[in-house]
Amino acid sequence: MNLARGALAVLAGVVLFASSSTANPSVWRYEWPTTDFDKTSVDFRDIISGGPPKDGITPIDDPKFKPVSEINHLADTEPVIGLIVNGEKKAYPLQILMWHEIVNDEIGGVPVSVTFCPLCNTTIVFDRRLDGRVLDFGTTGKLRFSDLIMYDRQTETWWQQFLGEAIIGELTGARLDIIPARVESFANFKKRAPDGLVLVPTQETARPYGSNPYDGYDSLAQPFLYRGALPTEVAPLSRVVVLEVNGTREAWSLDLLKEKRQVEIGNDTVINWEPGQNSALDSAFISQGVDIGNVTVIRRTEDGPQDVPYSVDFAFAFTAFFPDSPIHN
Repeated sequence: MNLARGALAVLAGVVLFASSSTANPSVWRYEWPTTDFDKTSVDFRDIISGGPPKDGITPIDDPKFKPVSEINHLADTEPVIGLIVNGEKKAYPLQILMWHEIVNDEIGGVPVSVTFCPLCNTTIVFDRRLDGRVLDFGTTGKLRFSDLIMYDRQTETWWQQFLGEAIIGELTGARLDIIPARVESFANFKKRAPDGLVLVPTQETARPYGSNPYDGYDSLAQPFLYRGALPTEVAPLSRVVVLEVNGTREAWSLDLLKEKRQVEIGNDTVINWEPGQNSALDSAFISQGVDIGNVTVIRRTEDGPQDVPYSVDFAFAFTAFFPDSPIHN
């Protein structure tokens, strides 16, 4: 479908369904009998259905990988989430996460959930360990500020993907640790991890991997399935690089980074930009998406340069969750 050329009409039924399913925990309890809806940190009125039911967008729980040297179906410019933990190196292509949104995996001895919310363009890798137990995650089918609400299968607590925070249920208020990862071109991952592994479909024909069901989303004037404030500094669907600075989140517009190529933050952190990565949400085929470039965020330490957790998000999502934080432009 091409959202920019009229397919929003095709999705009108989903919008109506979402509106009719807003803020109704009495109905949610039929699908979520073990979730404690009396314990929450958010306003239920901000939550809508995205259309699919619980795990209607199916997470990957038993991921399959192949060595970089055996991968011939990814264009060099296609985006992957590159992850290196304790010497183990893996890439998770967005052409797969587009259809599954969550991969529950283990890398370098660390249990992780690799997540992607297409509607917010938000990729975050979480450590699945919390208070001595390992959680694994699925999709609720619900959205808050157009962002994926996950749930853990151990307690059926609901989690906000953008924040890594439990918002409804037993674990409300808990936060997951974020693991540094790069959203990078496949070429860049191959260069720094020639002996790495790449996630491949468990069933190659299960989804139209490589295609983008949100064709033209980058070009919309307004975000889809979103109710909330919009940024004033930049366009709602422009991209911003988000990271934590002195205990709060700040954002830098991708246009600013393209112009400057490098931005210094304080005395020890650098955001770098270089061309060569497709947008996953621009064209009908990800490999043909507009070049949005590669971002890295590096901190200089006594032990050498280290990756800093960051995300490249649509500006409206950053404004929704951090309305008082700046977007440097």
